[in-house]
Amino acid sequence: MREIIEKDLEQVNALIKKVLGKNGYKTIQRMGGLTNHTYHVTLDDGNEYVVRIPGEGTEELINRADEKKSTELACKLGVDANLLYFGDNGSKVTEYISNAITMSAESLHSKENIKAIADIYKKMHTSGQDTGVPFEVFDMAAGYEKIINNMNVPMFDDWAEIFKKVIAIKSEIDKAVNAPKVPCHNDPLCENWVIGNGRMYLIDWEYAGMNDGMWDVADVSIEAGFDEEHDLLLLKEYLGKEPEVIDKKHFLASKIYVDYLWTLWAKARVPYDGQPMEDWAVERYGRMKDNIKLFEKIQEA
Repeated sequence: MREIIEKDLEQVNALIKKVLGKNGYKTIQRMGGLTNHTYHVTLDDGNEYVVRIPGEGTEELINRADEKKSTELACKLGVDANLLYFGDNGSKVTEYISNAITMSAESLHSKENIKAIADIYKKMHTSGQDTGVPFEVFDMAAGYEKIINNMNVPMFDDWAEIFKKVIAIKSEIDKAVNAPKVPCHNDPLCENWVIGNGRMYLIDWEYAGMNDGMWDVADVSIEAGFDEEHDLLLLKEYLGKEPEVIDKKHFLASKIYVDYLWTLWAKARVPYDGQPMEDWAVERYGRMKDNIKLFEKIQEA
């Protein structure tokens, strides 16, 4: 169990009073999460809630107004837990998901959970809603590259060659696939998938925005370490049909984009966080190059 931060308790109590009209809580437990401080509280009446206090400095990393739009949509569609309050600073109160089980890579491998993932994605991606929140992958990547150059962070020796391949893949896919921008989560870590009340939820919409829906599909495959069999099931369930060659290429290209963006993000963080970010960048970059080779083999087939 994670340690409760004493200075958070005043804010937790204030939110309980403001949102729920109650004075204090019966029990409180710290939940997971790195950037925010999140608490499971039980009131005297037995009702349970989750209260989130934004972490220090997160206002520089996350646009809370944008996050609120995506969170409200997810809750409206029944994808996330019922939202009771979302403050301007990112403080949040939601209903607690009873008997919640946080997913791991291993648990997401089951056929039942892969189908649940696809159902949630389809619900979001076909909602016809526009949150007005952009998630422009290659614009973001250019911004990270500017930071890398300004900070004189060494890049990989073959970066220029690999970058050309990524752009060539993007050009091909853009011509072949007219993918609309739809509401996406964009950060489907295994820990953001939760089972409770007999169904799956997708939580934490801090990086959500309008994007190609295949990004979400590719990203969860990467995060959960899916193999080819898992990927085929996920694609089939998501598309509602047997995936064609272009679907597989679109999916694989999206995997490449995911690692392309987060490789650059990690490199941009190296001056601040040191070797752990460099190691993470190396891991992402290696997988990206492997997937480029796989994409080229599809070309040859």
